[in-house]
Amino acid sequence: MKRKSVQDDESALSLAVEVLGWLVADEERLFPFLNASGLTPDNLRASARDPGFLAGVLDHVMGDEAVLTACADGLGVPPERIATAWRRLGPPEPEDF
Repeated sequence: MKRKSVQDDESALSLAVEVLGWLVADEERLFPFLNASGLTPDNLRASARDPGFLAGVLDHVMGDEAVLTACADGLGVPPERIATAWRRLGPPEPEDF
C-alpha cells in the first residue's frame, strides 16, 4: 500500500481551498457549484473545512474541461496540478487497498 505524504496532502488541501475561492469569487461559477452540491451560501463556509468537501470541489472543477482550464488560468497553475490534488484527496485507487 502506498503511503501518502502529509505535506502533499496539506498542499492538495491548500490548492483545493484556492480553487474554492476561485469558484466563489464569481456568481456565474458559484451558483452551478451550489446547485450541483446541494449547498447554500450559508453552509458553504462550514463545509470549507472538510477535506471530503474540498475533494468534491476539485471533483466539480475536474468534471468540466473548460472550467478546469479557466480555474487553472485564474490561479496561475497548470491544470495538471489541480488534477494531482484531485487524485490525492479523492478515494484511494483499488490497488491501494
